[in-house]
Amino acid sequence: MKECVIKTEKLKKTYKVGEIEVPALRELDLEIYEGEFVAIMGASGSGKSTLMNLLGCLDVPSGGDYLLDGLSTKNLTKNEYADIRNVKIGFVFQGFNLLPRTTAIDNVELPLIYNRHLRIKNPQELALNALKRVGLEDRVYHEPNQLSGGQQQRVAIARALVNEPALILADEPTGNLDSKTSVEVFKLFQELNDEGKTIVMVTHERDFAAFAKRIIEMKDGIKIRDYMIKNRLNAAEELDKIKNGINEQSYEAI
Repeated sequence: MKECVIKTEKLKKTYKVGEIEVPALRELDLEIYEGEFVAIMGASGSGKSTLMNLLGCLDVPSGGDYLLDGLSTKNLTKNEYADIRNVKIGFVFQGFNLLPRTTAIDNVELPLIYNRHLRIKNPQELALNALKRVGLEDRVYHEPNQLSGGQQQRVAIARALVNEPALILADEPTGNLDSKTSVEVFKLFQELNDEGKTIVMVTHERDFAAFAKRIIEMKDGIKIRDYMIKNRLNAAEELDKIKNGINEQSYEAI
């Protein structure tokens, strides 16, 4: 039986603007299981970014509870939150967030350096293996300005994988990439998901969400739809179509 990686119970987040309280997330109940690939969608102000910040332990909820890999985050200290982010979660951002003038392997190695609870004897070997996993073994000593946008995102994905986290969170991971490169990134995500990695991503592009297995739609801080994708797009097949000049125009932002 699949383990529940994410479970939220009446999760709330309210922001204060002067004397006014603005509810960003309203008592959300959600379960995501090991090996799922979930796309979170919604217009600006729908609560999807707030939800991702809470799932990534980048922010603290105003109410309810969030269990990650069976662990309640309700009463954790700041240091414990930091430990969870480093050990259990791999982040992939729209802007890559790589250190400039730092090689790919050194960028990937960073989470291992900051892991206070593991004494890693061979961090460079683990970083190299992660880069091999995303097909960049020939770019190990290249710096970000020597890499294409797609290659930089692959470095970011390798960095997210190096600690073997329970969960990969991707926030608009292809927002800065062209259509072909975006599909290449989703091909990698699908391969990692097929290996058993749990992936949750935010995207505003419905065509790209179709590469996931499940879509959650948000509006006004609540979940309005939650459904499995019946005809999931195969990124490898779609990449072949793009290379052959077929249906490339279907990958446009909506």
